[in-house]
Amino acid sequence: GQIPGAQGGPEDRSHEAVKYGICKVNVDTDLSLAMTAEIRRVLSENPGEFDPRKYLGPGRDAITRMVQHKIRDMLNASGTR
Repeated sequence: GQIPGAQGGPEDRSHEAVKYGICKVNVDTDLSLAMTAEIRRVLSENPGEFDPRKYLGPGRDAITRMVQHKIRDMLNASGTR
């Protein structure tokens, strides 16, 4: 099942839901926020930057870190129990 309207909700609610067998947790909003925050950081530190590789790469890395966090810390699904 799903928790209706839970997208972008607090992680503790999602973590608790996973304990009770909820098998679908939406994390797209959190991934978008992580990428956008990193792109904004890079562009604010380098306002003249226009090469997408210079800000999209760090944005992609932020998504990777967030996915790792969600798998390991929120979903407890990293296989390292």
